[in-house]
Amino acid sequence: MGEEVSSKTEPELHCVDSVPEEHNSSVQEKELEKPEPPNDKVTPPSPAAAQEVADHASKKDTEESLDKDAMLARVVTEKRLALVKAWEESEKTKAENRAYKRLSAVGFWEDSKKASVEAQLKKIEENLEKKKAEYVEKMKNKVAKIHLLAEEKRAVVEAQKREEFIDLEETASKFRSRGDTPRRFFACFSG
Repeated sequence: MGEEVSSKTEPELHCVDSVPEEHNSSVQEKELEKPEPPNDKVTPPSPAAAQEVADHASKKDTEESLDKDAMLARVVTEKRLALVKAWEESEKTKAENRAYKRLSAVGFWEDSKKASVEAQLKKIEENLEKKKAEYVEKMKNKVAKIHLLAEEKRAVVEAQKREEFIDLEETASKFRSRGDTPRRFFACFSG
């Protein structure tokens, strides 16, 4: 019989989700306190009827106490679930904040490392530019030296050519003054 009562109270609990316990009990008390409409033909209750009313009242008290117990259990369960949900949300928020801090730290670390690498790269590029400028200067100096050497060699060749021309002119004037012909020139014609 206790099982029947508990199964009857469960559907009732689903209907009374949002009604507070105090409100529910005050409504029941008001219903009990309502005066019955006046009836001219009042008959005294028989002892069997009085027994039925007493049994009905005790059943009603039992049902009410079961309803109250079930309602209390439900309130306790809801409170516990609300606390668990609040704790879960709090922990999720904390975890989210920790993750955000870590992500911020990783972002800061990445930015600082990138800046360091970019500074190193810039320094290397500056060094390479300096070395390139030095090598360009060295190569230009080498080209200038080569040009000077070439000019000197050209001057030497020109000087040798002038000397040869002078020697040839002297030799030719000797041949003219003597009336001879150069032998090497006609060696191929002489036979």
